[in-house]
Amino acid sequence: MLRSVILLSSFLVMATPHTLAQTNAQPDPFQRSAPTQNTPVLQTTQTPVAQAAPPSLPAQAPSFGSPRTSSDSSTTRVVFDLPTGVAYTLTPTFTGLRLDVRGARITPAVTARLGPSVTEYRATSTNVLLSTPFPLALSDGWRASEATLASGSRVLILEFGPTLSGGAGPTLKAGTLKVAGVAAPAPAPAVTAVAPVTASAKPQPLVPVAKQPTNLPAGLPPGDTLTSGQGLPAAPILPSAPDQNTPNVTAGRVPGSVQAGATLAQPRLGKNPGQTRVVLDLPPGTGYRIVPSGLSLRVELTGVTAAPQESTDVSPELRSWRYSQEGGTLVATLVTGTPMSMRRGWHVQLLPPLAGDRSRLVLDLSPAYADLTPLPAAQRQIAAVPPVPATRGTAMLALSASYVQPRVVIDPGHGGKDPGAVGIIVEKEVNLEIARRVQTLLRAAGVDAVLTRANDTFIPLEGRPAIASPGTQLFVSIHVNSTEPYAALRNYGIETWWNPNHPLSSNLAQVLQDNMVEMTGAVSRGLKNRTSLSVLRNSRVPAALVEVGFTSHPIEGQNLLDSNYLDRLAVGIARGIRQALVTGITASGSGTPVAAGGAGK
Repeated sequence: MLRSVILLSSFLVMATPHTLAQTNAQPDPFQRSAPTQNTPVLQTTQTPVAQAAPPSLPAQAPSFGSPRTSSDSSTTRVVFDLPTGVAYTLTPTFTGLRLDVRGARITPAVTARLGPSVTEYRATSTNVLLSTPFPLALSDGWRASEATLASGSRVLILEFGPTLSGGAGPTLKAGTLKVAGVAAPAPAPAVTAVAPVTASAKPQPLVPVAKQPTNLPAGLPPGDTLTSGQGLPAAPILPSAPDQNTPNVTAGRVPGSVQAGATLAQPRLGKNPGQTRVVLDLPPGTGYRIVPSGLSLRVELTGVTAAPQESTDVSPELRSWRYSQEGGTLVATLVTGTPMSMRRGWHVQLLPPLAGDRSRLVLDLSPAYADLTPLPAAQRQIAAVPPVPATRGTAMLALSASYVQPRVVIDPGHGGKDPGAVGIIVEKEVNLEIARRVQTLLRAAGVDAVLTRANDTFIPLEGRPAIASPGTQLFVSIHVNSTEPYAALRNYGIETWWNPNHPLSSNLAQVLQDNMVEMTGAVSRGLKNRTSLSVLRNSRVPAALVEVGFTSHPIEGQNLLDSNYLDRLAVGIARGIRQALVTGITASGSGTPVAAGGAGK
C-alpha cells in the first residue's frame, strides 16, 4: 500500500534528566537521536523567546506573528496578518502544523492552549508551530485559506478541529503546502507566489472539501487496494519482560530503602505515531500499583511525594495527566480517552537506573496494544468436534461411511505474485502462517481442515470458493487490513466481513469475531458487509472473511510480528469455527439466522 515516511516529532530519552550527558556511553534501547522531549506546560503563559532574526532579512522587513484566535466548540481558529511580500510553507504533521515563513521577521513567543484544538503556539525566528491534540493529515484535522479584509489587508486563516477536513484551500496565494509524514490519494494545491503588492481579491468563504469515496476493485476488501511503499515506522517497544506470562505487571517496589523527603518530578514524555511513552523516575523504595479504570490508568505510589500538578492535551494517546496526594499515597492519573483493561491499551515495565539511583517506570500507551503473552498449553487445544452425516458426494469419497469429519475450507488471502498489503509485515505471509496454525488446531479436533493454498502460490479470487467441494460446511478467508498513511493512526483492531450468500454467514462472522477478540484482547471493529467480496458472494456455504489487524498501524503491525499473538488469533479463529460446527451454523445445519448489520456492528 502507498505509504510515506513519517518524521517523528519527538523521541524519548530514557536517562534521568541530570545524567543525559552520560548516556551516550551506555547502551540504552530507549535513547533517541532527536532533541530531548520538552516537559509539558502546566499553565497558560506567554513568554518571549530570545532568538536573533535571520541575518538575510533587511532591517525594514515586516513582522509576522501575534495571531488572533477564537474557538467554537471543538474548533479553534487562528488568524495571521500577511504583510506584503511574505511567503510561507504549511507542513501538517502528527503533532500539529508548522509554518515556515520567508520575507518577514517572526515575533518569537510561546503561548499555551490557544483553544481546544491548539494546545501550544510556539514561534521562533524561522517558523511557527501550532500543536494539536490529534494528528493532522493532508486534508484532515485542519483547513487553511486566505482572505482580504475591508481595509485591504490580507490574512491567513487556519482552522483546527478533529472533524474538520479541507487542508490547504484554493484561496492560498502566498503559501506552499509541504507533505511531511502524511500522504493522500490526490495531489494537494501548491502555490509558490508571494503575497501581492496590491491586494484586490474578494474574501473567499471557508468551504470544507468533501472526501471522495474510494472506488474498490470488484471483490476485494478495502485494505487490499493498497500496495507496498514507505509509511509509518514501527513504534519503539519495551525489552522482553522477565515474566512473559503476565500481560502487565501491575504492582511492585523499587529496590532499596525509602528516602525521606523524596519527591517525584514531572513525567517525561516521548511521542511517536500511534504511541505515547510516559516515564516516571522513581526513587529507591518506592512502591507502585497500576489500576486500569475505564478511560484512564491510575498509578498509586508510596514512599514518594509530589506537588499537585497536571497537564492537558498532551498527545492523541494521552489526553491529560495529573498528580494528586491521597493520604500517604501519591496518585498519578493518566487519562487516555480510550478503553483500558489488564490486556488492552498499555504496556508497562520497571527498568533499572542508567545512572544515579532512580529506576524508570515506563508506561507505553496505545489503543492498539493487545495481549502478546504466550497461551497456556491447555488453551492451545480445541475440543473435539463430532463427525457429521455424510452427504451423497462425500459418502462416495468415504466408501459409503455413515459419518465423516466435518469439512472446512481455510483461505489464506493473496499469495504468489500478489503480496496483499505490505507494511510492517507482508500480508500474504501472515495470512498463510495463521491459516496453517488454524489447520493444525482443527485437525487435532477431528475437523477436515483444507487450505486453498499451502504455500506461496497465487490463486485467482474466483478459484478459491470453488475449492469448497460438496460436503464442505464452512468457508473462512484470512486477511490483514491496511489503510492510507494519513488515516493509519485512526484504524486498528479486528473486523469480520460477511455477504448474504447464505442465511447463516452473518452467524459465522459473529462467532469468529467474538472468539478472536476474546483471545487477543484487541479492539473489536465489529461486523462489516457494505462491500460485495468475491470469495464470499461466490461461496455456496456459510462464509466469512476475517481482517486480523492493520499492518499500517505502528503498534498493530508489530503485534502481527509476534508469534504469541498469531497463536491467539489462530486459536480464536479455530474456536469460532468449532462453535459454528457444533451449533449448526453450517451448510447442512439447522442454526437460526440472526440479524447482523454492516459497519459498526
